[in-house]
Amino acid sequence: MTFFIAEVSSNHSSDVKRCLDFVNCAADIGCDAVKFQLFKIDKLFSSEILKESEEHRSRKKWELPIDFIPEISKQCKKREIQFSCTPFYIEAVEELEPYVDFFKIASYELLWDDLLSVCASTEKPIILSTGMATIEEITHAVEVLRNSGCSKPRLLHCTSAYPTPYKEANLSAIETIRKSTGCETGWSDHTVEPAVLHRAIHHWGSKVIEFHLDLDGKGEEFSAGHCWLPEEMALLISDIRKGFDADGDGIKEPVDSEAPDRLWRADPSDGLRPMKEIRNNWK
Repeated sequence: MTFFIAEVSSNHSSDVKRCLDFVNCAADIGCDAVKFQLFKIDKLFSSEILKESEEHRSRKKWELPIDFIPEISKQCKKREIQFSCTPFYIEAVEELEPYVDFFKIASYELLWDDLLSVCASTEKPIILSTGMATIEEITHAVEVLRNSGCSKPRLLHCTSAYPTPYKEANLSAIETIRKSTGCETGWSDHTVEPAVLHRAIHHWGSKVIEFHLDLDGKGEEFSAGHCWLPEEMALLISDIRKGFDADGDGIKEPVDSEAPDRLWRADPSDGLRPMKEIRNNWK
């Protein structure tokens, strides 16, 4: 069964009630986990960029207040959904460790061995996104994680474009990553295309699906075009899980719903329906 992660990203508006609404929404639509991001602008971008770019300085309003973390974690436990958060600075790992069920490392931080090592040293499960990376960079990151205490990282193929044109999803790379690393693999979606998720799961065997969620189209990132709304994803998760439920046990024998029709097959003696054993007694 596929593990679904709702990525809140910066759609929380630094509002604790809205954060808790995201937890409730993710649980209601059938997700297994909800993920936030913990960053500080002055630890995310270099001073040279912040000095020159008002756009990057303005992202301070996207920060998740650290004192929200315990409350979000508590609500996740109440709703029986896993809580994850992406650390974007080294100290964030220690701040998050008591609360998260697993760490998620973003594609942009894949090259940062120190962050990978510190996350792995906690012995918490780790999911790593691989957007923009070469297979050599990915295998190196996996080696760092394994050597630092995370023996079974899960890797998400993604295309780090917001949104991603569906023809650039390159879903076949899921299998390339799996074969090259031996890791469980999945897809982090920026396409907002149901067909892409179906293909990632049912053809390429994605065990994990991450997607960006917004509650109401009012989140900071919604206008960019890479976020799903609750009703869209609720329907998709339901459809995907119905597909898995349809697999059955593989034993070829009559199932309960077709049993009444067995005697209405053509009798082999004359080719007529139903079987002779019920013809004379049928009303």
